[in-house]
Amino acid sequence: MGFRAVLLDYRGTLVPAPTYRGLVRGALIRLGRAAGPADVEAVLGLLRAGDTTLTLAPDVDADAGRHRAAYEHWFRTAGVDDELAAALYAVESDVVAAPFAVDAADVLAALSAAGVAIGVVSDIHVDLRPAFAAQPAPGGGSLADLVGAWALSYEVGAAKPDPRIFGAALDGLGVDAADALMVGDRGAWDGAAAELGTTALVLPPLTSADQRRLHVVLDLVLPR
Repeated sequence: MGFRAVLLDYRGTLVPAPTYRGLVRGALIRLGRAAGPADVEAVLGLLRAGDTTLTLAPDVDADAGRHRAAYEHWFRTAGVDDELAAALYAVESDVVAAPFAVDAADVLAALSAAGVAIGVVSDIHVDLRPAFAAQPAPGGGSLADLVGAWALSYEVGAAKPDPRIFGAALDGLGVDAADALMVGDRGAWDGAAAELGTTALVLPPLTSADQRRLHVVLDLVLPR
């Protein structure tokens, strides 16, 4: 199909989509508190009763300060103690700890070796560069070395499905919309790249790092 660039979503595409259960368990462990099923469920019960209006706002990831304030409001209205609230937010924001899909490094390396530009397009409130820099790339260096453009919502000031975030990645790579493939896991968000003329590939959300799904990208971009 002659794609010159591939734009990749992060959570749910390159790393497993986070879950509230995992968030709570991680925070309890970080604090050295009991983290058994009943302990996790107790905190989840509190969170379910909190006000998530602000955290569910479509543009919450477009500003780091707004994101933090939204989560602080949620935890406060849920009655979560300050120490646990801080740990919950720290775990939610710790992108370096998220495991990449087992096939992510090989797929990104294959694209780069073929001369296909790579961009990361993510609704996120923290910098993803350290997460990619911590992942070795086949042949040396890190996955961060393979990425030519970063379109992170909190830096762009716009979140999917706003076309500005896709446009920022395309501009950063210097490619036309029609020459790029957007790969993500949410049709209403990642699929919005099609409005700019970019082909969109929507995969089932990655729920475990051992799932291999990204070969589909190579099948489309580097047909045999």
